[in-house]
Amino acid sequence: MSEFQMPRGIVISGTGLWTPPDAISNEELVQALNTFAEKYNRENADAIESGELQAKPYSSAEFIEKASGIKSRYVISKEGILDPERMRPYLPERADDELCLQAEMGLKAAKLALEKANKKPEDIDAVIVGASYLQRAYPAIAIEIQGALGIDGFAFDMEVACSSATFALQRAVDAISSGSAKAVLVINPELASPQVDFTDRDSHFIFGDVAVATVVERRDTCNADNAWEILGTKAKTVFSNNIRSNVSYTSRAADVDPFGEGKLFRQNGRKVFKEVCPMAAAHLESQVQELGFEPNAVDRWWLHQANINMNLLIAKKLIGDDATPERAPIVLDEYANTGCAGSVIAFNLNSDDLPVGSKGVICSFGAGYSIGSLALEKITV
Repeated sequence: MSEFQMPRGIVISGTGLWTPPDAISNEELVQALNTFAEKYNRENADAIESGELQAKPYSSAEFIEKASGIKSRYVISKEGILDPERMRPYLPERADDELCLQAEMGLKAAKLALEKANKKPEDIDAVIVGASYLQRAYPAIAIEIQGALGIDGFAFDMEVACSSATFALQRAVDAISSGSAKAVLVINPELASPQVDFTDRDSHFIFGDVAVATVVERRDTCNADNAWEILGTKAKTVFSNNIRSNVSYTSRAADVDPFGEGKLFRQNGRKVFKEVCPMAAAHLESQVQELGFEPNAVDRWWLHQANINMNLLIAKKLIGDDATPERAPIVLDEYANTGCAGSVIAFNLNSDDLPVGSKGVICSFGAGYSIGSLALEKITV
């Protein structure tokens, strides 16, 4: 047995998926970008011609789909994003005594997960919120949701970029293994659209908004219709600057625009692809082998949903020609990259159909670099 192999008897008993009502197609996004670019290039024609500024490039729906596999995305606020004079969502501030937007999103997903797990708030001992971005530093979003649900226990936020969901699920497993909790509610409210530079052709199409939640508990307290026993967890981080966001309160002390050039999401996509794909494949292969089986014995891979070409390559490295959409489901065509939530969305939408005894792996990877994964087996309870 691997020294990192965890004790058995902990299960995922329910997940919830909340999808915003507004969707934006590639065509809509491109129309807004190209209108903005045309205006920018016209107004700055002299500076562009002299070399002081670079012209804003145009995009196309075909380019986006070929580069990423993304066809649309869900967002909290559609109108502001598609306004060439604004190019960002409009999200009015709420009073301190109102539920914040990210907590509202997470609460909706949490209620769905509790319902699926046949649990009530009083059955939960801890709440963990993990997301690529958190709306504020404190009080924790997790504590706000805990209060809204009336959960008696503890709660905290954590952030590991696009691996936040799987890292948070592992912290839930650790809490249950140690005895500090019997049941944990993990919530991933990914409010990604405010940090997107919708004027940047290379990244304006990548992200969408969504919220997912997961109930993790001891097997002997589970009474759900479907449950997945957690066979093992595995995490890995390696420092890299190839995916970065510099949004920070310290910009105030540096006398710079906190949302200016280089502060929002940016990445070196080619390097990320080249470095993360083999890293993720090796990580997953070693995890299942440590648990005593080979990748081909895994019935379904719920992979991070960032780029279809990455998913296809990683799946092919793991299971060769068996890397079909059934074995490695894709949801990013509809949802785009939803940060850490993508693999949980894939699990939520593509797990109930599998029979008892099936094996699966939830995996997410992203900035850091970071990779987190959980190997599962479907059980009767």
